[in-house]
Amino acid sequence: MSIDVCAGCPVRDRALCRCLGDEERVALAGLCQRRRVAAGETVMWAGEDSRICANLLSGVLKAVAATADGREQIVGLSYPADFVGEPYAAEIGFTITALTDAELCTFQRRPFERFLEQHARMGNLLLQRTLKALSEARARMLTLARLSAGEKVAGLLLDMAVRAGASTGRPGLEERVTFELPMTRGHMADVLGMTIETVSRQLTKLKGAGVIVLSGARTVTIVDARGLRRRAVAA
Repeated sequence: MSIDVCAGCPVRDRALCRCLGDEERVALAGLCQRRRVAAGETVMWAGEDSRICANLLSGVLKAVAATADGREQIVGLSYPADFVGEPYAAEIGFTITALTDAELCTFQRRPFERFLEQHARMGNLLLQRTLKALSEARARMLTLARLSAGEKVAGLLLDMAVRAGASTGRPGLEERVTFELPMTRGHMADVLGMTIETVSRQLTKLKGAGVIVLSGARTVTIVDARGLRRRAVAA
């Protein structure tokens, strides 16, 4: 991949490689392969050898863990500019599957590890992101254990709205914002440890309260961001 392709990267200013200079970016681009995946396609399988890692350029991915009784639980979501994969891990910890059509900038794990060792700034940024992801995972545990159904749904909507804004160059949450849900209500239920019926009821309550407007299957408009924040509590 050439530096010209990197110059047109949609997440250049937010991805892990943003800390690199032009020459360093050229070197990293030489290790990269673009990959497009369709919604429902698995990128990495839990338990397999860890061979690749990637920057997510577009779309949304889910990380899934299997329970002892064979059920699946979504344990994380990846949005554009997020890093996917586990450098220095011999085995993949979670199955990574595309929730939507997606594009990734992929790297073979071992050459990428060598690149990290030669570029401390990028390694430090990856460490920061890893620690942030750990903090978010702990917060998610609190969400599942302590918050009400309404608080959980409101918090997830806030998170998706903020991430949608970041992907379009509008970070933060405006007072009124329209975005497409990157997942079905079934996926929302899996993320929050709820039933689809409960998720639907909570969305209907938010709509009835004048906090959101629902259009079609996945279009959401937040018309009262402050009200949604109040309902999210710990989000």
